[in-house]
Amino acid sequence: MLISSIPASGHAFPDHSEPEVGSTVSGPVTSVRIWFDSDLEPLFSTIVVKNSAGKQVDKGDSHVAPSNDALLTVDVPPLPPGKYHVYWSVVARDTHRTEGDFTFTVK
Repeated sequence: MLISSIPASGHAFPDHSEPEVGSTVSGPVTSVRIWFDSDLEPLFSTIVVKNSAGKQVDKGDSHVAPSNDALLTVDVPPLPPGKYHVYWSVVARDTHRTEGDFTFTVK
């Protein structure tokens, strides 16, 4: 009997981000980007960036990059020093939803 295995698709999980999770950055931040380990459904994947007061500070243009279906990005204006909270929610091509959050600090 011959048994073949087909890799099972799963949820999309973050691989890395820019700024990095928990990092302190000293230069200007103009976007927040998260690379995932699988392709995303653009219509159902978002990032929101909030300041320490809970006010949304991104430009509201969250999107999956046209050149990379595993990269989710949002633009931000020049951020003043402070702590920022990133909230993300994605749907992988296999329709599984994952979400999470992280912080970074601008020095």
